Amino acid sequence: RHRCPHKPTRIYDNGQQPCLTTEYVEKYPKYSNISPPRSLRPKQEYQVHRGKMEGMTTFKSDYLPYDIVKRPFRIQEEYKPKTGEIELGTTYQKDYNAHTIQAVTLVRPLERKHTTGGKLDTIPTYRDDYRSWEVQRRETSKVEHTYHPPTAKFGNSTTFQDDFVPRELNPRQSFKPPCVAKLSDVPFDNTTSHRTSYIAHQLEPKFIRSKEEYKPSNQPFEDLTTHRNDFKGLPGQLAKSCKPENAKVGSNVHFNGITEFQDRFQPWLVSLREVPKTKEYVPPPGNMDFNSTSHLDYIKHEISPAVPIRPVSNGIRTNGPFQGNTTTKEDFKAWGSCWQEITKKQQEIPKPAGKFYDSTTFRSHFVPHQIIPSQSFKPVGAIVFNSSPFQGETMYRTEYTPKKPEICPANYPSPPGYAYVNTDSHGHKFFRQLTPEFSESNTNPISKEVAVVS
Repeated sequence: RHRCPHKPTRIYDNGQQPCLTTEYVEKYPKYSNISPPRSLRPKQEYQVHRGKMEGMTTFKSDYLPYDIVKRPFRIQEEYKPKTGEIELGTTYQKDYNAHTIQAVTLVRPLERKHTTGGKLDTIPTYRDDYRSWEVQRRETSKVEHTYHPPTAKFGNSTTFQDDFVPRELNPRQSFKPPCVAKLSDVPFDNTTSHRTSYIAHQLEPKFIRSKEEYKPSNQPFEDLTTHRNDFKGLPGQLAKSCKPENAKVGSNVHFNGITEFQDRFQPWLVSLREVPKTKEYVPPPGNMDFNSTSHLDYIKHEISPAVPIRPVSNGIRTNGPFQGNTTTKEDFKAWGSCWQEITKKQQEIPKPAGKFYDSTTFRSHFVPHQIIPSQSFKPVGAIVFNSSPFQGETMYRTEYTPKKPEICPANYPSPPGYAYVNTDSHGHKFFRQLTPEFSESNTNPISKEVAVVS
């Protein structure tokens, strides 16, 4: 049962079809055409109804043809021309004055003829200057090569096939430097161009702007707002809260201190987190100037605090009626409006005035029939027991001859009893079996060649 669908392994042989030479194909005995056993399962075919088909349908029986009346159309009136003559006068004909126009004379010089009746016998400059030279054709110096076909037979092998020896591919050594940081032994030089080139200059004195004197206004401060002007402290009823009562849900059952979290929780050993040490704050040298422009320029004014105009406390209630008039109620007046009628197109077909008769042709002519279900021909899934003995004889049991299992020699890297011959283009290695056979005339052993595919 050895299979080896090899593909070509050589470079100079590019075959697309794999080689299907196997031991099973060589030793397989072909049998005659034996058809598979027929299935006794009934075919699932449509059972045709044996009765006669009635060509009457519900559409034919219920449909009643009506007389189609053509829609009346408007007859086009016959064209009648008007009596009298048509006045064809236009404003252009009345206002235009015709002028007499003379033909324009062409300003063209008169043609002058200088020809005479004599014959013109002249030689052009091309014929006079150009003279044909007698040039001989130069012979070709090309060497004629006649093709002589070779007498020797053309060999199939090429120089590439003869000289090429397949070898294993050795990867080339990579000269890429390793991605590893190189540590230097030289001490670090922290001098930079900024440190070497920087020159400390002395700062110029800060420009101080002169303070402007504050001139207070002579007019008194008007602290009257629209809220103070328009607000009238009228007592009113407080809005009722719609919040539900915070009723406490209690239970008389004794509380058990065991919870699901206490049962399933397993304490883990947690190491403390390393907190990085903060650098100690070093205050800058010198004194800090806390004065700002707002602090220096601000002038404090003596202003009495505004008295809040609060509404009357909830405890004080008056018995007077609530004044619910607002500017919207006083200024806004409701107008009496009515819905505009919908402009509908007048229907050409008048609506029926009688009672609607909801009986259709299907309801009036439909005759209900009794449904007869089709008979199922599916066999009953019941097991039929038979008292006769089971005949279990098959062609495989009667004709099978047990053989000794043989190991395929292609499984060995170098099969014993075989000599290596060559390897074809498909990658098959051929070996020669060395079996001693004696003939009548010669007593020497004969080597028999057998193809063993590996």
